[in-house]
Amino acid sequence: MLKEVRKKRAYEDIVAQVRNLIEKGKLKHGDQLPNEKELSETFKVSRSTVREAILSLETLSLVERRQGEGTYVMASSEEAIIKPLAASIFQEKDDVIDIFRLRKILEPEIAGLAARNATAKDIEKLEIIVEEHEKRLIERKNPLQTDSQFHSTLAKMSKNKVLERLVYALVRLLRKTREEYLQTEARKLKSIAGHREILAAIKSGSEPAARKAMLQHLDGIEDCIVQKEGKS
Repeated sequence: MLKEVRKKRAYEDIVAQVRNLIEKGKLKHGDQLPNEKELSETFKVSRSTVREAILSLETLSLVERRQGEGTYVMASSEEAIIKPLAASIFQEKDDVIDIFRLRKILEPEIAGLAARNATAKDIEKLEIIVEEHEKRLIERKNPLQTDSQFHSTLAKMSKNKVLERLVYALVRLLRKTREEYLQTEARKLKSIAGHREILAAIKSGSEPAARKAMLQHLDGIEDCIVQKEGKS
């Protein structure tokens, strides 16, 4: 599966090989990589080169080193493609309002496409995510994960891979802002209310209603972000 490398900057070839295996699904989320000694022998490189490659893979959020346990794959095949894309398109220094307004262009259209394409199984999955989101609110747990799942699932339902990748990149880049937005109970309740309205519109099969519900949801979040930016 893995083979000897011959490039001058050998660690780059190692990174490329591991990424390729993740993208093809031959290495899956949770799989453990061979240890440094085994990788060094497989690739015919020094252990320092292997460590450099693993560090690069960690930077890309593709693997994780666990003290005393080893190195584990942390990305799915789609994430292996999308995460580097996000890094190449968007940067941390980009204005958060500019990035958020891009979401307002993309996600209403995605909601409309989701309403058009939704299957009974898709709607059931969205309902489960919304229920889990509500459960986390009741238990006073951070709902960021379920919030992300809701938007990512809608993107998949659009049946447009390019839109799906862009939304994944945007949601990931805005993670810190979304964490801050969801801090107060009022904002958490406002977020789940927006998700319920979007879900209802998608269940109705109305593309205009789904677009409108998503835009209203994002407008409310943007207002909070603008207020926060104005105070900082």
